[in-house]
Amino acid sequence: MQSLYSRYLDKKYNSNKLFQRALKVLPGGNSRHTIFFKPYPFYVVKGKGAYIWDEDNIKRIDLINNYSALIHGHSHPQIVAAIMSQAKKLISVALPTEKEIKLAEMITSRVPGIQQIRFCNSGTEAVNLAIRAARAFTKRVKIAKIEGAYHGSSDIASVSLAPTNNDWGSFQEPNSIAPLGVPCGTAADIVIIHMNEIETTRNILRKHANELAGVIIDPMVKFIGPASIEFLKTIRKEVDACKALLIFDEVYSFRLGYGGMQGKLGIVPDLTALGKMIGGGLPVGAVGGRVDIMATLFDPRKTAAVTHGGTFNANPMTMAAGVAAMSMYDRTAIERLNMLGNRFRKGLEEALKITNYPGVVGGTGSLISLYHSSTRPHTYRDLVRINNEEHKIKERTENFFHFMLNNGIFMDARGLFALSTVLDNNHIDFVIEKAIEGFSQIKRSYL
Repeated sequence: MQSLYSRYLDKKYNSNKLFQRALKVLPGGNSRHTIFFKPYPFYVVKGKGAYIWDEDNIKRIDLINNYSALIHGHSHPQIVAAIMSQAKKLISVALPTEKEIKLAEMITSRVPGIQQIRFCNSGTEAVNLAIRAARAFTKRVKIAKIEGAYHGSSDIASVSLAPTNNDWGSFQEPNSIAPLGVPCGTAADIVIIHMNEIETTRNILRKHANELAGVIIDPMVKFIGPASIEFLKTIRKEVDACKALLIFDEVYSFRLGYGGMQGKLGIVPDLTALGKMIGGGLPVGAVGGRVDIMATLFDPRKTAAVTHGGTFNANPMTMAAGVAAMSMYDRTAIERLNMLGNRFRKGLEEALKITNYPGVVGGTGSLISLYHSSTRPHTYRDLVRINNEEHKIKERTENFFHFMLNNGIFMDARGLFALSTVLDNNHIDFVIEKAIEGFSQIKRSYL
């Protein structure tokens, strides 16, 4: 199976040449760990619609879409037109523009838990600001989060992102683990809970009730799955009882419904972190919430409890792109895209049955996850156990990724797919056909 990427090592490939240049000026040739894969990532020169072309003019269907930021694919004409029109007028300025109001109106009209909103520049910033807001509003410090859940790259979000069974503690009382470079004091203020474990979570939250500022949860944790209604209701009830705040990280999951996952599930958080698709492909983040929280903390007409600046917050280029993207992402577009996701999910499940390949398909709507495992993980600890116990799972995952790359399909190396509105049934059927070939080839080699 090594031959699946042996051609990448050929010195004639322009991507290889660029990677060798990058190694001299970038550590590991990289500025973004999430996009690195062995032996090196290919370098892209063009994207159009559902496709991308690399430096060697190899064309691939893009099924990750910059990790959900490109909800309408690459260089959508309406978004390009909005950006070009704005660029001719104003690129950035130390003053507000009407575009900021327009995008804010669009979001607040759709999302149940957002009455007012404040823009920043990334999902990581949005999560940080939401946590800071919860602490300022409650005058408490501790934040509860799901073990293994990704909430960006900040110190707080990195706590217990990838703990090992050597240090994660008991299931009933998980340890808060600070990775290298994160102060232990940061971890001490984080309370760890498990996805969809109702009784354990209830007990943990009650133990820290008097110190708890808030609970942050992604309603759709990659490779674990969506939060159950019962689980979210339990957290909502416990948060209310101790007068803490519920924070939804909808940086990814907002795409799944007209009002985000909170609109689909009917669970309304106090604060919501957004990013990715609301910027139309440009850098963006946002925090929204109840008007009493937002006005108390951020209103500059009085002494704001939380100061928040940022040179490119609500910059007119991003706002223009965001308005264009959100205008097109209406109920009809969302329903169609989620149906396409369901077709993709069912197709992958059928491909696994046809080939008798050990795999699990998860996700919801237009977010799909594929795990090369015979059992479905329910918590982060399940993921670790499966990786440790199942035969050649890491090798199978890597080789499926490279098989798909070599057959004109770009996906996340770990098995995540984030679809775009420019895809159609023909794209999905082609990918399923190649998945069947890939599962069959890998099974012959490893199983």
